[in-house]
Amino acid sequence: MKILIVDDIHEILLEKFDKAGIAYNYQPNINREDAEKIISAYSGLIIRSKFQVDQNFIDLAPNLHLIGRSGAGMDNIDEDYAIAKGIRLFPANEGNCDAVGEHMIGMLLSLMNNLNRANAEIHSGLWKREENRGYELKGRTVALIGYGHNGQAMAKKLSGFDVKVIAYDKYRTGFSDQYASEVSMEEVVKQADVLSFHIPLTRETKGLVDEEYLYHFRKPIFFLMGARGGIVRVPAVLKALDAGKILGAAFDVLPVEKFPALGQQDWYKDLISRDNVILTPHVAGWTFESYFKLSDILADKIINDLNTNHTD
Repeated sequence: MKILIVDDIHEILLEKFDKAGIAYNYQPNINREDAEKIISAYSGLIIRSKFQVDQNFIDLAPNLHLIGRSGAGMDNIDEDYAIAKGIRLFPANEGNCDAVGEHMIGMLLSLMNNLNRANAEIHSGLWKREENRGYELKGRTVALIGYGHNGQAMAKKLSGFDVKVIAYDKYRTGFSDQYASEVSMEEVVKQADVLSFHIPLTRETKGLVDEEYLYHFRKPIFFLMGARGGIVRVPAVLKALDAGKILGAAFDVLPVEKFPALGQQDWYKDLISRDNVILTPHVAGWTFESYFKLSDILADKIINDLNTNHTD
């Protein structure tokens, strides 16, 4: 087993590989073209988000047995094709779920209490108490869409706020626990005061949150998107904000990220003009602590797999 590492990884992974006797080539600055030239010599690949491991790339890697991602989700990998080729896939979702949960709750509290707006106004010489009166989270119903590692971490962190947490997960049943109650999507749209997404980007979830999706909610909601930007159609959220169906929206991820491409989107100027919208640059899961945990967890998964499968 020799593994090509094509992105920046915490040194704990390299230390664990050294201790386990796993050979690797650490190339954090390699580009896609150069990686394509050498991948055929490797039986393992570790990535973060640098490039798409698509069918063309996989076809260049006939000896590939495993792909690890030091991050949550596998949406930049053609999972179906990789599995069909017998490649084992390892995400590290457990590594940043605490970071995402804390970040999204922070964004929610900022929205509900007008923290960003009030701060900006005071910087501008304005002192508006009544206009910045906030809402309390206590007593509200928070609906989580998806109850994997991220959803569970969010629910656990909400447990001290005296809220009701409900969760809908299309692919799981019987998951109610002390932190959240499993409900149908019909109950989500009836009960939710806060809507938070914790699902991967797939063919099924791409563009899921559109005007039709948001139309069904019975109460005005606070909207949190910290999963994947491709899940939401931003113009639909803007329309719901205009209609009062969404009271405030927080995005850590967007369908298009980074500049200049983001600034060229038709909806960008409208989105940033609103003082009840908070944006962060896809950093919810990227803390100093998660940087370590993602690599630590991924190293353990790969070492355990190799010990089990005895891959040459």
